[in-house]
Amino acid sequence: MGWTQGQLAAELGTSQSAVARMEQGKQNLSLRMIQRMETIFGRSIVNVGGTASTKMTHLRVTGGHQLSGVVDVNSSKNAGVALLCASLLNHGTTTLRRLARIEEVNRIVEVLTSIGVECTWLNANDLQIRRPAVLDLESMDVEAARRTRSVIMLLGPLLDERELYRLPYAGGCDLGTRTVEPHMQALRQFGLSVEAHNGFYAVQAPAADLEDRTFVLTERGDTVTENAIMAAAHREGATVIRNASPNYMVQDLCFYLQGLGVEVEGIGSTTLTIRGKARIDTDIEYAPSEDPIEAMSLITAGIVTGSEVTIRRVPIEFMEIELSVLEQMGFQYRASEEYVARNGHTRLVDITTLPSQLKAAPDKIHPMPFPGLNIDNLPFFAVIASCAEGSTLIHDWVYENRAIYLTELNRLGARVRLLDPHRIDVEGPTRWRAAEVGCPPALRPAACILLAMLAARGTSELRNIYVIERGYEDLAERLNTLGAEIEYFQD
Repeated sequence: MGWTQGQLAAELGTSQSAVARMEQGKQNLSLRMIQRMETIFGRSIVNVGGTASTKMTHLRVTGGHQLSGVVDVNSSKNAGVALLCASLLNHGTTTLRRLARIEEVNRIVEVLTSIGVECTWLNANDLQIRRPAVLDLESMDVEAARRTRSVIMLLGPLLDERELYRLPYAGGCDLGTRTVEPHMQALRQFGLSVEAHNGFYAVQAPAADLEDRTFVLTERGDTVTENAIMAAAHREGATVIRNASPNYMVQDLCFYLQGLGVEVEGIGSTTLTIRGKARIDTDIEYAPSEDPIEAMSLITAGIVTGSEVTIRRVPIEFMEIELSVLEQMGFQYRASEEYVARNGHTRLVDITTLPSQLKAAPDKIHPMPFPGLNIDNLPFFAVIASCAEGSTLIHDWVYENRAIYLTELNRLGARVRLLDPHRIDVEGPTRWRAAEVGCPPALRPAACILLAMLAARGTSELRNIYVIERGYEDLAERLNTLGAEIEYFQD
């Protein structure tokens, strides 16, 4: 392909010296590295009974070890996806710095590329995006679109793109019925018409206007709020959105739009006022902040293994409730002084987990919209409560079916009792044991099983981990830098 060692290293997310060792046959290649190379070169490199890239990937975990060391929190998956969608608003060049290189991002990039957007990885995690004057919506990669729920977030930025077009139904995690109606209710405020036909949304764009509008979101959802914000960014009139989500990914989206010259007031509150622009043409660089859900995952790894681990770049303002609940359960930790994220706004700290004697939470644990306990962080409390003395009630009132996936922890020795589709009772402490477990089809419960395997003596297997790779960048490798023993394998 005529690449230099440096260019290949950037694409592989490794060092130039490592590429040089590969060329000399002096560098061991992991299965993950081979898969990356196959993706980049577009051909199979290793073929033993079939092509590696077409097989399911699994994890083998040798657990029961204490962890130690330092690990950084990566940038937010959910913010990255929102920013990719929002880049369609900009006719200039958008450069997203330190973007999470995960499967969910890959799917959105594939969708954008298929409709004519030029997406160029400048190195391992910096993505440059240039859209054409006219998007080729008829050529959209339907398979990639169906593999991500985030495709629904294209409706906002595409508000005025075409008079008529189709968008594939959204996919993603299996979390029970997650209606798209709140999205439709919000976008109807701008005159957008959407009807469902044979696996596609048939979209009719509204006429342009300069009207001011005020409306209330019936659901304070993150993606619903983002879709409404991106639609408002097209409109020169003032749009007031009430009951808006003030969560981390929404804030990153608002900061990015401010950089594009869109006026956004009320960031961090439930009332947003947006004055958009009929045309946006700005060259911009933006770095999304760190992911509080990944931070919670790494903190959980330290807790369940009874380890002293330092997690750097924790977005503390989006984890204060979680840490308060953990303190009530007896969790001990050290926190650094606060500093500011690369986006210039989000407050970060470094958290060091300390071995702690945990007890059951004094009250039920349940999520709430920000600034409450994050819905995506709730599943990790099932693993943590399994390590605590006593009985903890966890109430997942948002999703119909997610709680049932947490009963898979029982295969590793936990005592998780499903009370109804929304509630589980967790009895601890647990004597974790190794087991083979199929990865549930929901991201956070799948990650919880992997984290529990770190504490289980012996060798466990977690099978078909695609759902984890949707939301985490190299989670297993990064846990290995802390002393975990996790290896990838295929049948």
